Formats: sequence, C-alpha cells, structure tokens
Amino acid sequence: MELVKAVLALEDGTVLEGRSFGHAGEATGEVVFNTALCGYQEVLTDPSYAGQIVTMTYPHIGNYGVNREDVESGRPQVAGFVVREASTVASSWRASGQLHRYLDEAGVVGISEVDTRALTRHLRTHGAKRGVVSALSSDVAALVEKARGSRSMLGLDLAREVTCPAPYAVPVEMPGSPRFRVVAYDFGIKRNILRMLSQSGCDVTVVPAATSAAEALALRPEGVFLSNGPGDPEPVAYAIEATKALIEKLPVFGICLGHQILGLACGGKTFKLKFGHRGANHPVKNLETGQVEVTSQNHGFSVDPALFEKPEFILTHRNLNDGTVEGFRHRDLPVISVQYHPEASPGPHDSHYLFQDFIDLMAARRPAGPP
Repeated sequence: MELVKAVLALEDGTVLEGRSFGHAGEATGEVVFNTALCGYQEVLTDPSYAGQIVTMTYPHIGNYGVNREDVESGRPQVAGFVVREASTVASSWRASGQLHRYLDEAGVVGISEVDTRALTRHLRTHGAKRGVVSALSSDVAALVEKARGSRSMLGLDLAREVTCPAPYAVPVEMPGSPRFRVVAYDFGIKRNILRMLSQSGCDVTVVPAATSAAEALALRPEGVFLSNGPGDPEPVAYAIEATKALIEKLPVFGICLGHQILGLACGGKTFKLKFGHRGANHPVKNLETGQVEVTSQNHGFSVDPALFEKPEFILTHRNLNDGTVEGFRHRDLPVISVQYHPEASPGPHDSHYLFQDFIDLMAARRPAGPP
C-alpha cells in the first residue's frame, strides 16, 4: 500500500496529519467516534453512518480483513474512515479481501496513523465536528474552511438519500407458522434487522421512507416496523405524519431513527447529543425488569424526556452513562420503541427479546383461530 500523506481538518481549526488508506480522495462529513473493538465492516456498511467520518477508537483496524457476510447494506456508507493503525494483512479464514482495497474500490477516503485517542478526547470535550479528510491537499487553512462550509447534521434529512427506491419482499429465513405480515419502513435499514424480523416470524415488505400511511395500510400488514437511519429526525416530516396515522391502527416497533420519529409522532421533541452514542458496549437499564443490557448503539440525536410528562407514555429504558431516553411504550396502544440496536451486528445479543415482544403485540391482536 503506497504511503500517501493525508490530512483530517475540523471546523474548529483542529488538524491531524496521517497516511491515506482506502481511496486517495477527499470527503466531508460529521466527525464522530465508535468504541467497538471489532465489527468495522458492519460499521462501514451501516446506512446510519451516512454523512459521517467515523473514527474507530480501537487501535488496530483491518487485521481480519473483509468478507461477503459481514455487511449491513450493499456498499460502505460512511463518508470517511479514521484509524490509528490500518492493517494490510487479513489474518482470518473468513477473509475474502483486505480492508484498504475494499475502501478504495468503494471510493471511501480513509486516514491512518492518527492519534485517535487524542481525537476522541477532543470530540468528547467539544462535541462532534464537521470535518474533511483529504489525500489531495495539504493546504490546512483551505481544508478548515471547507469543513466549516460543509453541511451540518442539524436539519439534515438523510433518510431520503439511503432509502430503497421501491418496495421489496424479504426472503423468509425460517419458514413455519404462525407468520405475521409486517411493513418495514426503510430509513436506512440494516440487513440483520431484516434477518431478525424474518427469523422471529415476520413476512416483511420493505417500503421507501416516504411511503404514506395509506400506501402502507394497502399492503394489509399486521404490524409496522420503523427502522434505523442517519441524520436529524425532525426534517423527516413525511415519516412523522405517516407514523401518527399508523399508531392508531396497528402495532408499531421503532428503533434508532425510527424510535425518534415515533417520539416526534407522539408529540415529543428531539435534540442533538454532544457527541452521540456509537459502539457495542453501551449499558442500558430496562426499567420494567431491572435488568441491565449491554447494547449496540449508533445515534447522534435523542428523544426529549419531557414526552413522559404525558401519562400515556411510559419510559422503559434508560442509558446508564448519561441518563438519556433509550426506550418507551404507549400505556394503551401496542407501540414499543428503543433507541439502540437490538439486532446488534456488531455487538451483544442481550436485546434480541424485543423482536419477540413485537411478535407478541401482533399475536394479541390476531383473531383466534378455530378451536
């Protein structure tokens, strides 16, 4: 791998120099960090990272290569990638390629030999920043200005950019009965979510983010799933309006961006977190069982807890690091929602039970069969 100088410049004037790996180009985005020890391929291909330059806090990235199985969408979705040490050796029997070649082929700009510990501490102290990573220019002043001129995550609807162009049916993972018809809104949906829904007993039709409630109901679903996705939830007004109509008619399960959209549809508000939650080791307390779940997370916005001043909404999960909202349900309607990723990929499996909870909500509304 040719050693080409690269620069990471932030909007606040912070500049870090390193070596280019992946595509030797230039990209802008919101610079964030992920604390997972592994799972970089799932991170790279998660559509929730669209528009972001992701810093991995674990120092050795690329050492087990890449493969065809560990992808969460059809291609890498990140705007850029920042690591301490980029391994060019793929020492895993599952590897079908090397990370730096994979990024190059996908056009993803990466930078290595960066002090990711110092960068992470900076982002924790001062918040996520707009930035630019470049292997084309060493003009620091110009790069800082380019970072300042890049688009802000606040007010940005990225769901339209990553959603599917048309509805499609998901292949059944584990045939058997009973099966439940589910419409899944694609705001940036991950493949393992679809696997988990199918394995739990759902026949899933995925629909574009801007699908109206009437169009969704025309598919005769027994439940609706609101997926993860990137960007600010507030501009996704079309999905908020559809959700308002759907929660009155069907069981609804939302995660990540879908959770935030559900909160807005219920009359709540959202706000941008200082540096967000990204990684596979975030502790969340289930307030209804008292159990603590170690969870996989990827979000930069949160539902305002003022929503729970309304008696019909019940806070069910809370983040143990900062106390933010991680889940809620409706007191009377079959509506459940969590901020984190129960499907993991990467991450622990502590929260898989939520897919069964969704099945139970649909089963409770299905008419009883013949005796």
